[in-house]
Amino acid sequence: MDVVRNQTFAGQDWALTEVERAHYEDCAFHDVDWSEAKLSGCTFTHCEFGNVRFNAAELSNCAITQSVLRRCSFFDAVLTGCKLTGSQFLDCGLRPLTIDGGDWGFVSLRGQNLTAAKLGGLRLREADFTGADLTRADLRGADLSHARLKDTLLKGADLRGADLDGVALHGLRLDATKIDMAQAVQFATAYGAKVSG
Repeated sequence: MDVVRNQTFAGQDWALTEVERAHYEDCAFHDVDWSEAKLSGCTFTHCEFGNVRFNAAELSNCAITQSVLRRCSFFDAVLTGCKLTGSQFLDCGLRPLTIDGGDWGFVSLRGQNLTAAKLGGLRLREADFTGADLTRADLRGADLSHARLKDTLLKGADLRGADLDGVALHGLRLDATKIDMAQAVQFATAYGAKVSG
């Protein structure tokens, strides 16, 4: 497998390109335009993305791990079966964004606007949503075990079927948040109630 290492790419216009199984390690991408590009089976490890445009791009079975994405735009992008383990999103534009499956464990989405994001069924184990806006987000069936939701806005979000094991539930604001019966028991217990049948 050919791997590109320790390279910096700046100002590249890669819009509309189709890239398969490209592999990058410890690379930097600045002001790169990947709008409407199709990336398949690509991997980015310990990479840095600054002001990269993924608008309307399609990423399938790609891995962006242990990387930092700063001021990147994913407007109308589609991520299918992608792995973003341990990556950080900083001041990125993530709306609207379509995510179909994948592993976003340990990802940092602190302070990000994810209003109405479709995150159902996604693996978000130990993800950091501190201060993020998940208003009306679809998190049905997502693995949120041990995720950090401090100061997260969950108004109108759908958490039904999501795994909330290890989540600090006390203090979460649940304005019109949809939860299932098992989760209702979890929340009641978190607030000190004794639930009996």
